[in-house]
Amino acid sequence: MSASEQGTPDPSDTRDESTGLTPRQARLLRIVVGSVLLVVLGVVLVVRLAAHTSVLVVGVYGLAMILCGVVIELSRNGRTRLASWLLGGGLIATLAFDWILP
Repeated sequence: MSASEQGTPDPSDTRDESTGLTPRQARLLRIVVGSVLLVVLGVVLVVRLAAHTSVLVVGVYGLAMILCGVVIELSRNGRTRLASWLLGGGLIATLAFDWILP
């Protein structure tokens, strides 16, 4: 018997008051966002490599793609707030490095 069948609420189904999402929904949302950004960064990397063949471009976008993978794993393990901060900070850092580095 599951927790919901026994009459006790499942802790993963309780809503967070600040976001309105259950922890499970928040994890799935971060996983989907991380996966989409991973694909988008891969496409941008291919486009940027067509324009400039630079090790720095590969390094910046490669690190951003690795960070997306880390975010997906953190989200799967329930560390959604940390994953959100890393995803936001990593995306900002990637855009800054792409703009700063030639």
